[in-house]
Amino acid sequence: MTNQNNALVVFQGKKIRRTWFNDEWWFSVVDIIGALTQTDRARKYWSDLKTKLQDEGFEVSAKIGQLKLVSSDGKSYSTDCVNTKNAFRIIQSIPSPKAEPFKQWLAQVGYDRIQEIENPELAQKRMKEIYKAKGYSDDWVEKLEKGIAALQARLSSRQGGQHAHSPR
Repeated sequence: MTNQNNALVVFQGKKIRRTWFNDEWWFSVVDIIGALTQTDRARKYWSDLKTKLQDEGFEVSAKIGQLKLVSSDGKSYSTDCVNTKNAFRIIQSIPSPKAEPFKQWLAQVGYDRIQEIENPELAQKRMKEIYKAKGYSDDWVEKLEKGIAALQARLSSRQGGQHAHSPR
């Protein structure tokens, strides 16, 4: 089981500190910047990037949390941290070749999600692939699908025949 208090993740040999807060992982912004830019002045880069993000309409003060993380000296300090969603947003504003794979991946995920909204069968296919990749049996996946279908039918009948996700 993952330690849900503090843990390091490593990206291309760079350590990124993180902590479990409000039921999700929060990551050190300075560590993310250091890993993606290879700068020795990640704090200065973050200071400049905050201004750029604010100019773009990103509410930095509302999206960033000051959380205690252990530093290289072994002491805990309040550190600017972001959850996964906001880490991705910050990465989008970093002009670096190392950030480009993340940006391409985010674009692909967004495209795939739009395709799944337009064609729900694609979402079901992806769900099957994910569970099979995790090692679940075909029988288990089939039972899950039947359970979801039964739930959707119940929700649909409660809404007078409307689909559970139809706009109201």
